[in-house]
Amino acid sequence: MSTSMSLPIKFLPFLLILFFSSSLAIPLSYNVLSFGARPDGQTDSVKSFLAAWAQACGSAEAATIYAPPGRYLLSNVVFQGQCKNNDITIRIDGTLVAPADYHVIGNAENWILFEHVSGVSINGGVLDGQGAGLWACKKSDNSNCPSGATTLRFSNSDNVVINGLASVDSQMFHIVINGCNDVKVQGVKVSAAGDSPNTDGIHVQSSSGVTILDSKIGTGDDCVSVGPGATNLWIENVACGPGHGISIGSLGKEQQEAGVQNVTVTSVTFTGTQNGVRIKSWGRTSGGFARNILFQHALMNNVDNPIIIDQNYCPDNENCPGQASGVKISDVIYQDIHGTSATEVGVKLDCSSKNPCTGISLEDVKLIYNNQPAEASCTNADGSASGFVLPNSCLKT
Repeated sequence: MSTSMSLPIKFLPFLLILFFSSSLAIPLSYNVLSFGARPDGQTDSVKSFLAAWAQACGSAEAATIYAPPGRYLLSNVVFQGQCKNNDITIRIDGTLVAPADYHVIGNAENWILFEHVSGVSINGGVLDGQGAGLWACKKSDNSNCPSGATTLRFSNSDNVVINGLASVDSQMFHIVINGCNDVKVQGVKVSAAGDSPNTDGIHVQSSSGVTILDSKIGTGDDCVSVGPGATNLWIENVACGPGHGISIGSLGKEQQEAGVQNVTVTSVTFTGTQNGVRIKSWGRTSGGFARNILFQHALMNNVDNPIIIDQNYCPDNENCPGQASGVKISDVIYQDIHGTSATEVGVKLDCSSKNPCTGISLEDVKLIYNNQPAEASCTNADGSASGFVLPNSCLKT
């Protein structure tokens, strides 16, 4: 009897150590309701979210900020680093909603901004930018419309994860990754009207090691846009439409501009989009470049311009510079691109007369227009074709 009773007593200190160790390993959790947030969609909860952020950011241990189901009205907000820990999770089970009056955040550039943070993850939730009013203002040619706010921006940050987030009706860009390293965007859904102006789905610039996976994007501009200074970018299993396609650029707007390199776009689907895979640059002098680009395993469903390089980019043909583009495009592979073109020309490579495109490769391309082979148009484009290529290659070899 005494032996059997002594075993638990003997191991009690060990069990207590295990208990307290596991308790310490549980991340601290901060519920925004505890800081006064109101999930009624009418009360501005910015101060409550910032108070929760201050606790999580100021903690030396891993921390979670939790927004339960409900609608949380937020005016523009900045979640500022640097924090005392590199493991903050923001779990959203509700919807964060922008003010209905687009003037409130319309000139703020960003609605929700994370700056100088490391190890931040956003899991779930809906961001409702309520941008339709601003879109209507812009379409009415009203000169007093604000420019509009990006819904979610990460700037100068590292080791970021955005998982399972939905962004709807942004005033401007939905998600921007700027000046960041090692960012993973997965399972994101972006939606806005097909005629909504400048509502790019995901924009990446001046960043390295960004991965975009398993996402569905339908919007009024580029589904994914890649700006100057983007390197080592991987885009996979993205469905695009409506929208303007997946675009590298526009590049060359500035004379001194960082280049884009090492970009892979694979296993993507375009449905009813203006473009499929696109590289675009302004027709003006620039030191920019785009190189080592791979577009592969792309399905086109009734796409206006399935494969396009446009080095005379000028939206709406207004105030066009009318010069030869200084952006140098080289080593671009189009591999296993197939489907239907909504226009006669399925492959359009309009390159710079000053800096012709070089190292362009077409491999196993099949594009059909009205049950007939589409056409190809090449200007100042050098490269090669291999495998089955339809339309016939127009590249200079």
